[in-house]
Amino acid sequence: MLKKGVIQCAYMAMGFLALGNAAHADVSVVHLGSTVPAAEQVKEGLFPEEACEQLRENGFKCMGFKPAVRFSISNAHFELGSSELPAALKKQLDVFAQVLAARTHVDQPVLITGHADASGTAVLNQALSAERAAAVRNYLVAKGVKPGLLRTSGKGDQHLADSTNPFSSVNRRVEIGRLP
Repeated sequence: MLKKGVIQCAYMAMGFLALGNAAHADVSVVHLGSTVPAAEQVKEGLFPEEACEQLRENGFKCMGFKPAVRFSISNAHFELGSSELPAALKKQLDVFAQVLAARTHVDQPVLITGHADASGTAVLNQALSAERAAAVRNYLVAKGVKPGLLRTSGKGDQHLADSTNPFSSVNRRVEIGRLP
């Protein structure tokens, strides 16, 4: 019985490792693209240690877990110069809202990072990326997430998803993850 719990915890960790490796070498980022994630995927990605806690509560031993991941949502990109949430992004955010609204404590804050492509000036891109992060935060709060759980940051065009094409729409994205 003990082995089953250890295997289950290791399996969940490997699932995220495989998901991260499928798209990029950076296993700390899960690239959702246009995929609407399952609530369990979001919960285990943002709060993987809770799976081990549940195993321990049920008498199992957990031999460790994969660190929290950051979800990059780029295929539901923003329109050029806009912080208005696209419908496809709202569908993805609804899952994050479901997971985060269920959190009863805010001791593990979540960071929402907005990004821009290189089409504007550095000052405009910084402001726009911060507006995008704020728009996501406001949407999640309106869906029942405690405001104290969420932090925002704008990165402008500093961390392009597609550095070979700085003007690509995939650079206009948000990322959601735990604070480092």
